[in-house]
Amino acid sequence: MKVVNLKQAILQAWKERWSDYQWAINMKKFFPKGATWDILNLAEALLEQAMIGPSPNPLILSYLKYAISSQMVSYSSVLTAISKFDDFSRDLCVQALLDIMDMFCDRLSCHGKAEECIGLCRALLSALHWLLRCTAASAERLREGLEAGTPAAGEKQLAMCLQRLEKTLSSTKNRALLHIAKLEEASLHTSQGLGQGGTRANQPTASWTAIEHCLLKLGEILANLSSPQLRSQAEQCGTLIRSIPTMLSVHSEQLHKTGFPTVHAVVLLEGTMNLTGETQPLVEQLMMVKRMQHIPTPLFVLEIWKACFVGLIESPEGTGELKWTAFTFLKIPQVLVKLKKYSHGDKDFTEDVNSAFEFLLKLTPLLDKADQRCNCDCTNFLLQECSKQGLLSEASTNNLMAKRKADREHAPQLKSDENANIQPNPGLILRAEPTVTNILKTMDADHSKSPEGLLGVLGHMLSGKSLDLLLAAAAATGKLKSFARKFINLNEFTTHRSEESSWGSAFSSSTAKAASVRALLFDISFLMLCHVAQTYGSEVILSESNTGGEVFFFETWMQTCMPEEGKILNPDHPCFRPDSTKVESLVALLNNSSEIKLVQMKWHEACLNISAAILEILNAWENGVLAFESIQKITDNIKGKVCSLAVCAVAWLVAHVRMLGLDEREKSLQMIRQLAGPLYSENTLQFYNERVVIMSSILEHMCADVLQQTATQIKFPSTGMDTMPYWNLLPPKRPIKEVLTDIFAKVLEKGWVDSRSIHIFDTLLHMGGVYWFCNNLIKELLKETRKEHTLRAVELLYSIFCLDMQQVTLVLLGHILPGLLTDSSKWHSLMDPPGTALAKLAVWCALSSYSSHKGQASSRQKKRQREDIEDYISLFPLDDMQPSKLMRLLSSNEEDANILSSPSEGSRGRRFGTQEAIGSVPLACPTADRSMSSNLSASQLHTVNMRDPLNRVLANLFLLISSILGSRTAGPHTQFAQWFMEGCVDCLEQGGRGSILQFMPFTTVSELVKVSAMSSPKVVLAITDLSLPLGRQVAAKAIAAL
Repeated sequence: MKVVNLKQAILQAWKERWSDYQWAINMKKFFPKGATWDILNLAEALLEQAMIGPSPNPLILSYLKYAISSQMVSYSSVLTAISKFDDFSRDLCVQALLDIMDMFCDRLSCHGKAEECIGLCRALLSALHWLLRCTAASAERLREGLEAGTPAAGEKQLAMCLQRLEKTLSSTKNRALLHIAKLEEASLHTSQGLGQGGTRANQPTASWTAIEHCLLKLGEILANLSSPQLRSQAEQCGTLIRSIPTMLSVHSEQLHKTGFPTVHAVVLLEGTMNLTGETQPLVEQLMMVKRMQHIPTPLFVLEIWKACFVGLIESPEGTGELKWTAFTFLKIPQVLVKLKKYSHGDKDFTEDVNSAFEFLLKLTPLLDKADQRCNCDCTNFLLQECSKQGLLSEASTNNLMAKRKADREHAPQLKSDENANIQPNPGLILRAEPTVTNILKTMDADHSKSPEGLLGVLGHMLSGKSLDLLLAAAAATGKLKSFARKFINLNEFTTHRSEESSWGSAFSSSTAKAASVRALLFDISFLMLCHVAQTYGSEVILSESNTGGEVFFFETWMQTCMPEEGKILNPDHPCFRPDSTKVESLVALLNNSSEIKLVQMKWHEACLNISAAILEILNAWENGVLAFESIQKITDNIKGKVCSLAVCAVAWLVAHVRMLGLDEREKSLQMIRQLAGPLYSENTLQFYNERVVIMSSILEHMCADVLQQTATQIKFPSTGMDTMPYWNLLPPKRPIKEVLTDIFAKVLEKGWVDSRSIHIFDTLLHMGGVYWFCNNLIKELLKETRKEHTLRAVELLYSIFCLDMQQVTLVLLGHILPGLLTDSSKWHSLMDPPGTALAKLAVWCALSSYSSHKGQASSRQKKRQREDIEDYISLFPLDDMQPSKLMRLLSSNEEDANILSSPSEGSRGRRFGTQEAIGSVPLACPTADRSMSSNLSASQLHTVNMRDPLNRVLANLFLLISSILGSRTAGPHTQFAQWFMEGCVDCLEQGGRGSILQFMPFTTVSELVKVSAMSSPKVVLAITDLSLPLGRQVAAKAIAAL
């Protein structure tokens, strides 16, 4: 039926003066079923006829109002028709159109197809543009009327326009629809193919830039008007319009809390266990916590400083204290410099840092305790460093220093005479940092030209606590890997100089001196590297392996022969069984020589052969061939010149002792005792005492595990080096589950995780495995019944899980949650408050892991054993014909097995292109009739790699949540699914490409809006990927139906 006939019908009704309901009845008789009124453009035809004269036709307008009220025409067609009227000089017509808008502008809805809902979004955007143009025209007329002295008419129309604008924009639903329309319009401009159905071509969408232009023009006109009420009303409307593009990024910050245990624990964990880690992952993790918990910046920075001071106070003496000092005074200022880049403006961030220090200065007992521990004004050092990094202005720095100085005058106990001569660690660390750079430059020089000068530098490094100071400063500034690499090169250099000719030329004296320098350089570099590996982890040394194919001696020895925590060595491994002739000559040399000839020695070969030599010597001793006096002479020879030989010998003995029975260990342990003590002789090489100190520390670390297992004690000479602070943490003869529950209860009661607890949790995680660790801690969380306890437990558990967040997340989302959600006997444990807390924890873990899983695992996570992690490929297979374990769990627990499509169908849905998928998604189909693409999610359209275990686990978890929300049975598991989605919305700014919500099936949106707590436009916008055309359609349909 042509439009012309529609006009004839309208004219006939007007001529015969039909009432509105008569008109409707007759229209339905004239036009048989089939074409809808919107396709016939009924609204546009009625308005066209009604607006012919200077004033509107009331009868035809009554037909339009009846058509709107009886839903003969859609709201979108009426809005589109109104937005085509542009003769704003006809006041009565404009007012009539404003009255029609008033009927429905605050209660727009659409229950049709997704394309119709998108049409409503576009129509609303056009109507907003029309309203702004109308308002600007009315304001212009009012201004002209004021100049001419007749303001009344223009003012009435302007007031009406502003009232309709305010009514339209005050609805969050309308603003959400406008948000979608803006994105749709932007994608239309960027995409090449614009034609997707007739509705798009027939609806001229106003551009957002045109709306912004109208706003500017309106602001200029209204600025000259005298009515403050109209001006403020217009400003309010302008604010609402400008807020539409950013309506998802507004989060209220937590102002009712002052302590944030998660930030505290993340900083403590990093300072205690990962000083060598790069700053960027830490910055990203802290920013993630800040976003998830909506922490204001000043309190966030304050919590970082609080954690640093607590770490300083509780750090064990020696290396631990130096590590914390370097972390606080060198690394954290660098972290804050990077955090500054995330801030909106430099000035804002410096003000926030200043505010954080103002708060910190009020915590006088904490600062006094730190000052007492470090024997200096820690705050002063910190302020100077922050000022140097541009984190504080000079005026703020001086003001804060003055305040702290005044406070310190009231703390006389800080000024003790006995500590007056001790140099404070913060000052030493800050001075050590430039020294590290100088040493690195020295190490770059040609070693053969001035070996004696180089030896002098290294000897100076060995004295006192210089080495640990320099290593801590290098670790905190990211230079430790470079430092270690230089020493590996030096060590390798000494092994290539078996012929002394090239060395002898550097000396005026004999070849013997060259040999002793070579021996010393080999020994010092070897000991330093062992010390670095034990203090900071072997990854520091191995991470930057040589790409040229050459394998360095020290790297080979460390990987195959050096005992480490969690690394079991086989004493019969071929690496301990080198060339037998060289072993025999080494045994003869150790047994017969009163003194080893340095010139003849190839130290790296001796280090590789010593293990086999020790085995020969042990066998000879046990069979009575050698007496104890001979053993003493041999061990003195081993440790007499270079300590490296003793280290290599003990490394093998440690592996050997593990394999022996209790009654067979005595002689091996006795030999370790002999090697551990220093040699009291005058005929030793230079820097012997300093080298023995480092050797003793290395041997103590090597033997710790074996000595604990064999309940043996060996007294290592403690000449200056600190003892091992976090050793033997677990109480003997107690089940580890009891230890875990006890330590968690203590941490929960205290409200924060201390360094010792972090080490205990790390040991338990290492011992019990990730599943055991995570499962038992989740059980503890689910036992809590008080809301404040559960919230505190979530913050603490998240920080504990940071020990190995990736693996914990896989276990939590892939094993523990599906087990709780699919087993009806466990649903009672998901009640509020523990259920809410678990949902929040799951969201935090998922977000953290997803945001960081493309980066490198930290050193502490790399060495974690993975035996207890099930293969996620078999748990959630990609094979189209085989349903996954999770899907079988679902179908066994669900009355209607058809609630989810089969995996083969889901895979076909995955193969659809974006455009095909848009047309195929059945947005209003009943549950049992879901088509193959009912499980389609944004991640499939973005072609996310589903072979990645985390992506796979997330996709299956969202599939499970979708099925729970669409299930016929409701219970605590349904409530949990809702809490999980609420958590996602609360933590995310938008469900875009980079978020975990891209794994949610699009059909979940229509299920979620049925839940009262989730039926809000902002929630729908947050959980859908609006960068995709299908995402916008799904969001528009869900919002329009609210």
